[in-house]
Amino acid sequence: MIRTISGFSVRRPWAVIAVWIAVMAVGFGVGTGVFERLTPEVGSVPGSESYQGERRLENAAPRPETITAVLPRRAAGDPAVARDLGAVRAVPGVSEVSRPLPSASGDALLVEIELAPGDGQEDAAGAAAGKLRAAGATVAGGPLTDAEFDEQAGRDVARAEMISMPVVLVLLLVFFGGLLAAGLPLLIAVAGIGATFGVLYALSAVTDISVYSIQIVTMLALGLAVDYALLMVSRFREERHTEPDVPAAVMRTAATAGRTVLFSGLTVAVALAGLAVFPDPFLRSMGLAGAAVVAIDMAAALTLLPALLGRFGHRVRPAKRREGRRVFARVAEAVQRRPALTLVVAAGVMVTLALPLFGMRISDGDARMVPASSQTRQLWDRMNASFPDQVRWSGDIQIIAAAPEGHPGIAALHRDVRALPGIVEVRAERAAPGTTVLMATPRGPAEGAQARAAVAAVRDLAVPFEVQVTGDTARLIDYKAMLIERLPWAVAVVALGTLLLLFAFTGSVVLPVKAVLTNLLSIAASLGVVVWVFQSGHLAGLLGTEGLGYVHLTVPVLVGAIAFGLSVDYEVFLLSRIRERWLAGAGPRASVAEGLQRTGGIVTAAALVIGVVFAAFALGGFAPVKAIGLGLALAVALDATLVRMLLVPATMTLLGRRNWWLPRPLRRVHSRLAVAH
Repeated sequence: MIRTISGFSVRRPWAVIAVWIAVMAVGFGVGTGVFERLTPEVGSVPGSESYQGERRLENAAPRPETITAVLPRRAAGDPAVARDLGAVRAVPGVSEVSRPLPSASGDALLVEIELAPGDGQEDAAGAAAGKLRAAGATVAGGPLTDAEFDEQAGRDVARAEMISMPVVLVLLLVFFGGLLAAGLPLLIAVAGIGATFGVLYALSAVTDISVYSIQIVTMLALGLAVDYALLMVSRFREERHTEPDVPAAVMRTAATAGRTVLFSGLTVAVALAGLAVFPDPFLRSMGLAGAAVVAIDMAAALTLLPALLGRFGHRVRPAKRREGRRVFARVAEAVQRRPALTLVVAAGVMVTLALPLFGMRISDGDARMVPASSQTRQLWDRMNASFPDQVRWSGDIQIIAAAPEGHPGIAALHRDVRALPGIVEVRAERAAPGTTVLMATPRGPAEGAQARAAVAAVRDLAVPFEVQVTGDTARLIDYKAMLIERLPWAVAVVALGTLLLLFAFTGSVVLPVKAVLTNLLSIAASLGVVVWVFQSGHLAGLLGTEGLGYVHLTVPVLVGAIAFGLSVDYEVFLLSRIRERWLAGAGPRASVAEGLQRTGGIVTAAALVIGVVFAAFALGGFAPVKAIGLGLALAVALDATLVRMLLVPATMTLLGRRNWWLPRPLRRVHSRLAVAH
């Protein structure tokens, strides 16, 4: 199969190249329109009580879009204030401007601007904000914050690519020693990114695409494309050392490294597709988009790259015997002298790094997630300083009762909720006939114990009519419950898919189990460091953020899924060479040592390159994306060092021939699952 695909690419290189040029043109021409369709909304659970309550609240008492402004110190009756607010009222699309609310210290005025429903809300918000900012106000919220998030996402992607691309090119030049060989992985990366934009644009027509997902999927597309191309070009240069005929060298590369790329891509796609188990539209779309992006990178590596090598491969210099191989040979020798000690020490380090994970707290976040230079963050800071009682980012507990306001049970519900511990105040709001909405303000943040206990207590109250509880805290509780319920299913899907693919790749039942266990250890270690940095605040300043007291609810699942796929990616890189040596007749110790010696350089180079890509995104503007970038960079670093260089050789040395154990009944199954060259 692989020979057929790559053989066509070698025989018809210009046709394949033309197809990919068309794909890139559509992706960069039309696909970049996805930046205008992004949404900041994440963390909803369709079917949950909070979700149903939100829908009912929107139908019963739809809230108009509003923007919030904090004006500098002036008296509320100052003619200049009246003039400025009058100019805002005159803006087409502005339906109401609230009376200015002075702060307790008198240093600021708070104003809410309500926008008329319709398609012109963004224009109205922008025009109103322009007049308010001219008066010295800080303005954000509603369409302004949405637009700010979209613009930040675009800047982060562009900045990360500008930072990572030159560094990646330099690293590839150092590794390959030639511009053409170094440029081929970047060409594959550009093709992958262009096609990725096209996929995301198509998905945005049927589902929401988050401002976070555009960055995560782009970093994945860039990193994996370079990874796969790096493996293929490295193997091509090796084959050129013994095979002067370029087409023959390409075909031999496809039969070996191409097979590795195929299985690697399938395992990463399976890991990401496991996210589709979750009902959260964000996670589900991330899983589908991520799996599609992996398939695109894999297709580019197996079609476009062979076409380019077949056409220009004669200009790529054959590989020379490198001194670096002696380094990895010495590493293998040291590990195999004391495999048990190596295993204990490496695992101990990983467990230590994972310890903060036990204290992880998740939240859907607040304005501290965005850069300090943003208007959204500046408004948050000013309101906390001047109007702490008006800050509602964490939100009220929203109680939607299926009863009119005059129902005697409503007054009793109001009293009961007001008497609950952790509730500051309760107020009623207008709703549709037959529906009453109570807004209960909890103490502390949305993810705090008091707010969570208050939601649970409200839900436990006995009332004579239907009640639905929603709001930020209720959504967070329902989201956690969804994770607990669905996570075992997601793990089962990913683990089963990975075990089957690795079984087909290796012809062993032991190596797939070992791979899953060691990969889980590296994921736990990387997430532990993320908690230590972003929740506790250690060294957070180096990334331009601060200790938030929580980890954004998207981070653990996404880091876990992507890091697991990447870990298996490097596992396949290493096992492919160990398997080659084992099938060639090398003993259990020699095959491990030679496999490590032959792949140590490529795994290190691949990890360094993809680590640079992830680190570039860790320098972006959104704290959740920073956390994901850091978590993935750490996962790659740990996987390429402690896991691939120490844990895997140590465990395989201890297992010996048992690594390749395959019960007789499964041999026929393996012969059917194995992918022929």
